[in-house]
Amino acid sequence: MARRSEHSQEQIREMVLSAAEKIVVERGFDGLTMRRIAGRIGYTVGSIYMVFQNMADLVLHINALTLDQMAEQLKHAVLTDEETYLELYAKTYLHYAHNNLNRWRLIFEFRLPDEAEVPTWYQAKVDAIFKHVEEQFTALSEHASEDEKRQAARTLWAGVHGVCSLSLNGTLGTVGINDVDTSVVLLTRSFLLGWTQKHKS
Repeated sequence: MARRSEHSQEQIREMVLSAAEKIVVERGFDGLTMRRIAGRIGYTVGSIYMVFQNMADLVLHINALTLDQMAEQLKHAVLTDEETYLELYAKTYLHYAHNNLNRWRLIFEFRLPDEAEVPTWYQAKVDAIFKHVEEQFTALSEHASEDEKRQAARTLWAGVHGVCSLSLNGTLGTVGINDVDTSVVLLTRSFLLGWTQKHKS
C-alpha cells in the first residue's frame, strides 16, 4: 500500500525519474508504466501526476538525461585533427548505444502525440549532440554556410545511426558487415571526402 507523503514534490519528482530510468534499463519502454513506477517508490499513481504532466512529459525528462549523458561522452572525443575527431565521435556514439541499449532506444521509440510540440528545453539538448560536429565542419571549410554545416552534421549522424541500428537489431551481419567500428569510420571518411571537395575554396 502506498504510504503518506514523506517527501517534497521535488524529492518525489527525483524518485519518480530515478525509478523510471531503472525500469527502462531493465525492461525497455514496453515495461514502463505509471503503476510500476508507483510501486517502486511506494507512492500512488496520482502522486506521479503531481510532478509530471503525463507519460510523454516523463519520457522527455528520461530522454533528456540520456542526451546529457551521451553529450558528455561525445564531448570528450576531442582531437586536433577534424577528420579523426569525427571518426572517434562516430565510434563513441556507436559504443554508447551498444552499452545503453534500452535508454538509447527510448529516444527513438517514443513519439509525442501529433498535436504536441517538442519543448524548447528538450530541443536544446538534441542540438547539443550536434554542436561539436558542426564546429568540425566549420574548421574543415569556412566557406560553407551555417545551414550547410548544420545539414552536414545531421546527415552524417543519420548514416552512423543507421549502421548502429542495423548492428543492434542483428541485421548488419546478413549483408556481410561484421566490423561495425570499421564501417562507421569508412562512412565518416567517405562523407568528409565528398563534403570537403564540394566546399573547397
